[in-house]
Amino acid sequence: MTPVSTKMPASQHGVADGYTARHLTVLEGLEAVRKRPGMYIGSTDGRGMLHCLWEIIDNAVDEALTGHCSQIMVILHEDGSAEVRDNGRGIPVDIEPRTGMSGIELVMTRLHAGGKFGGGSYTASGGLHGVGASVVNALSSRLDIEVDRDGYAWGTSFRRGTPGEFSGAGPDAGFKPGSGLRKIKKVAKGLTGTRIRFWPDRQVFVPDAVWSFGALAQRARQTAYLVPELSIKIIDDRPPGAEQVRRVEQDEAAPDGLAVDGMATTAGHQHLNGAAASHPREAEFRFAGGISEFCAHLSKGEPVTDVLRLTGSGQFTETVPVLDDRGHLIPTDVERELSVDVALRWDTGYDSTTMSFVNVIATPKGGTHVAGFERAMVKTLKDQLRAARMVRNGDEDPIKEDVLEGLTAVIAVRVPEPQFEGQTKEVLGTPAASRIVAQVVATKLTAFLEGRNRGTKQQARAVLDKVLSAAKTRIAAREHRENQRRRSAIANSALPAKLVDCRSSDDRTELFIVEGDSALGTAKLARDSEFQALLPIRGKILNVQKASVSDMLKNAECAAIIQVIGAGSGNAFDLDAARYQRVIFMADADVDGAHIRTLLLTLFHRYMRPLVEAGRVFAAVPPLHRIELTSPKKGQDRYIYTYTDAEMRRKLLELDRRNQRYKEPQRYKGLGEMDAGQLAETTMDPRRRTLRRIRIEDAAAANEMFDLLMGSEVAPRREFIVTGAAELDPARIDV
Repeated sequence: MTPVSTKMPASQHGVADGYTARHLTVLEGLEAVRKRPGMYIGSTDGRGMLHCLWEIIDNAVDEALTGHCSQIMVILHEDGSAEVRDNGRGIPVDIEPRTGMSGIELVMTRLHAGGKFGGGSYTASGGLHGVGASVVNALSSRLDIEVDRDGYAWGTSFRRGTPGEFSGAGPDAGFKPGSGLRKIKKVAKGLTGTRIRFWPDRQVFVPDAVWSFGALAQRARQTAYLVPELSIKIIDDRPPGAEQVRRVEQDEAAPDGLAVDGMATTAGHQHLNGAAASHPREAEFRFAGGISEFCAHLSKGEPVTDVLRLTGSGQFTETVPVLDDRGHLIPTDVERELSVDVALRWDTGYDSTTMSFVNVIATPKGGTHVAGFERAMVKTLKDQLRAARMVRNGDEDPIKEDVLEGLTAVIAVRVPEPQFEGQTKEVLGTPAASRIVAQVVATKLTAFLEGRNRGTKQQARAVLDKVLSAAKTRIAAREHRENQRRRSAIANSALPAKLVDCRSSDDRTELFIVEGDSALGTAKLARDSEFQALLPIRGKILNVQKASVSDMLKNAECAAIIQVIGAGSGNAFDLDAARYQRVIFMADADVDGAHIRTLLLTLFHRYMRPLVEAGRVFAAVPPLHRIELTSPKKGQDRYIYTYTDAEMRRKLLELDRRNQRYKEPQRYKGLGEMDAGQLAETTMDPRRRTLRRIRIEDAAAANEMFDLLMGSEVAPRREFIVTGAAELDPARIDV
């Protein structure tokens, strides 16, 4: 016999295909940034360049948040570089003992190095990862930095993250690596500040990437609103026509809608110099009113309220790693304080604008602070509408879209070391922010809505009216869509001919599943045709617990019920697509009627369970007896209905004690014995009827019970009946 080789092909062998540990690459220092720049700045086009510039500007803004900086200047030079100057404290220039590096070199060349990791230099800042400045340095073909501190101006340069000294101007000059921190000159002892100029590396960024003056000015104005009294000046030294930016790119880079086109305008404390074609262009922003002015600027419609300011704070505890004296990270419980500042105004428009910030960093995709704000807004407005009895029991509550219609809101929170999702900081993840923001907004908004002063009271009422109007409009629009869909469904599908449909499609609609054609005739006359539909079934439907899906769908009665409800069946059931708000089983009040209700409930539990879980399935409770009074007193009904034999006996004894005359009580054998007036009065009229809601308290227990009582296994059911026979009250058996 020829031996069979079991040797695997080289492509299936880890070693044979040449993949070993020597092929693993370890990126050191800033190499990772240059290898995957999109991970840190989002993209390598003009938006990524602008992100780099704002990493540097944000460091200056963080100084302003601590009260150490009042002026920031941004210059776009004609050689493609950008420069940021501030009068903050200046980056430290002394030697950091663990690394032996100067403070400037440390923060510019090491990832996750900075003064925002709980060291006490910043109580709240936009930076928290310690990678901003070092990432910009890694992606720059040249970066020059000067710091005024300790009576001297200090300076150094970097080339693609490597410290050293250039022999001339620009990124193409000769470069000598090495630690290049040097004293440039003496300055006044109290003078402090930082100046950083960098040239984006064209090996990283796409060739046509340029700075967008409009997007930069938009963000600068936004920041000036968030930090009152901070002056931000932008100077564009590039020649006219140097900025070739598509309008769509500007919109994507700054989605807040703060249009700045470079034309000369003056509004509040903002100032833009020069027409679009002038050289240089300048823009300066400084605001004293903070986010109240920002909210008023963003709100374009006719005001319904003044700008409301909701402020407060809350404390929370989080466990964070803290560096000890030996440089080890120790998990430590730290008490944090989160301050909340919200400005909002409703106007007569329909659009909603919500802008959110954490330590002046925009979070365009929201986060926990926005979730807390929206939750508190909806709950507070809903509670106030109910307290004012503008929304009553049974009415639909307003939803988020109703509350936010015409609302302009600016949400600003400040917290030490916030948890962002990613370096781009577009989503806040700090869990406690949701609770604290919700508490502050709910408390302050409730105080406004319950205000007693005349002006406040009128505005509060206007807000409630606006939210209620938005809810009614939404419901009416939905009903219109449902009507259109219903007409389309009836026109395009063969609904059972025996369905007696209703005219409306609002939240009052009810489908009565009626036992027998005789009861159907009476029910047609007894129903309210505006919102009550009827579907008759012939006797007892298939027990679907013992049948297959295909057998169930072949059964005419089961298929008709599923088709009429219109939401599918099984895993494909869509609760929102159900054509009726309520489904009501209307069967005789006898053993056969109980059996029919059980079979129907088995069908709904097995194939349309979400409808049961939502509490939208009911059983009608028709009366068993009718007692006719021969001489009713004034204001007394001629007919009295009872629902059990015991209730009838009690009622007869009560009438006898009062010497009230009555005819022999009539016992109903079925719904067909009632006339239309009696059926409407006792079983169908929402004002007088009694319905029994079908609920599922325990899904697992419900499944077991259906399997036991309706399944194919006979022995367990027989044992259940024999065991429970002694506990049954014979008086409850309808004989």
